[in-house]
Amino acid sequence: MERRIKIRVGPLHVEAELNDSKTAQSIWDALPIEGRVNTWGEEIYFSIPVKMGLEEGSREVVSAGELGYWPAGNAFCIFFGPTPVSRGEEIRAASRVNIIGRLSGDPKVFRKVKDGERIFLEKA
Repeated sequence: MERRIKIRVGPLHVEAELNDSKTAQSIWDALPIEGRVNTWGEEIYFSIPVKMGLEEGSREVVSAGELGYWPAGNAFCIFFGPTPVSRGEEIRAASRVNIIGRLSGDPKVFRKVKDGERIFLEKA
């Protein structure tokens, strides 16, 4: 089943697709979700009302455009570039994340998003 979502922050509207993981299904079932942006290098994260543990295949090193769920903070993560713990050009999360999907289009558009902005996740 295709699970497309919209991510809205101010004038920015980006679509993404959630994968078939249990975590992605839990997030899909919780939509719509509203939060406040936290930035950490070139990562956006925010707490969501979903509580899941680590799934098989969770990892610290991710790719630009991947979406993750960080169990340590019950947080939805959008990765678009290096973070403070990255080594070289890699994109590294603070700790392991469940990969839950991927953005459509250029992830670098999230560079314009600032701490504290309201962010919305909804079904597309």
